[in-house]
Amino acid sequence: MTAAIVDTGPLVAFFDRAERYHDWVAERFEELDAPLLVCEPVLAEAMYLLARYPRAQDTLLELIQNGALSVVFRLDEHVGELRKLIQKYRDTPMSLADACIVRMSEIHERHAVLTLDSDFLVYRRHGRAPLPLIHPAAR
Repeated sequence: MTAAIVDTGPLVAFFDRAERYHDWVAERFEELDAPLLVCEPVLAEAMYLLARYPRAQDTLLELIQNGALSVVFRLDEHVGELRKLIQKYRDTPMSLADACIVRMSEIHERHAVLTLDSDFLVYRRHGRAPLPLIHPAAR
């Protein structure tokens, strides 16, 4: 089993059976240790993208309530580091959610990042180390 930080894409794919990676994500969720770590910007993106699925939105919130997902990141405690990351990757460009995930990966070094986003292949921990990823391209 593996501990993981979860990006927006896998959360949406988990709930939306029409998503290309739904089955792949569902399999990963079965293999990962709970709780999966998330940040509020990821949750905001996922809730927005799941707007046409009210039951999925409710279930996402239920996963937080029952401890399967854990919000472990306070943006206001890491603003300086987030600004540096967003500036460094401005050509990508890096979203706030992505910056939070990179920062979470620096803090929770034993956690891999579960993502569908290829930008995480470019991002670096502490400016130099690749992030440990659970990504479809790593099959």
